[in-house]
Amino acid sequence: MKKEFSVIIERDSDGYLVASVPALRGCHTQAKSLDELMQRIEEAILLCLEVAAEEIESHQFVGFQRVSVEV
Repeated sequence: MKKEFSVIIERDSDGYLVASVPALRGCHTQAKSLDELMQRIEEAILLCLEVAAEEIESHQFVGFQRVSVEV
């Protein structure tokens, strides 16, 4: 059975790509390249599914919005 998950990818201040899966609490990883990141996030998803004690929330990706604030 296949499941699909939305993955959010950001670049941190050290230049690493960071991937997180909103539907799986604590499911995230990092890598220097996108190819490596995608392999690692697939592994992380499988590990998170193995230890998930609670039912996985069903999320549908809607989009993202950048917000600017005066500081």
